[in-house]
Amino acid sequence: MEIKHAGSQASAKGPADWFTGNVRVDRLFQASDPARVSGSSVTFEPGARTAWHTHPLGQTLIVTAGCGWAQREGGPVEEIRPGDVVWFPPGEKHWHGATPTTGMTHIAIQEKLDGKAVDWMEHVTGEQYRKG
Repeated sequence: MEIKHAGSQASAKGPADWFTGNVRVDRLFQASDPARVSGSSVTFEPGARTAWHTHPLGQTLIVTAGCGWAQREGGPVEEIRPGDVVWFPPGEKHWHGATPTTGMTHIAIQEKLDGKAVDWMEHVTGEQYRKG
């Protein structure tokens, strides 16, 4: 058994290559081999969002605070709120983040395939984001 006490792991700033705006990532867990799952709590300030990306084995988001948006490629921008659970299937291109006026926090859970959990792509443009 392993217990990671709250506050025992440092928060990290979301890298500018992967995020637009102010984002804080708090790693919650990273399973040891042979398990492949990891989870983080991600907090987006108003207007902050991920870049477009995919996950080889999919991703689950559990919204815990605020109000956010999520979009899969070709689909509408969808509002997400606390208690909502979002599933992105393997390989589905998508982004997620806060609305322009409200921050949002979610827990992100994904698995690695061949050592990789995410494929980062281009940033979401202001025009794409404003369509929400």
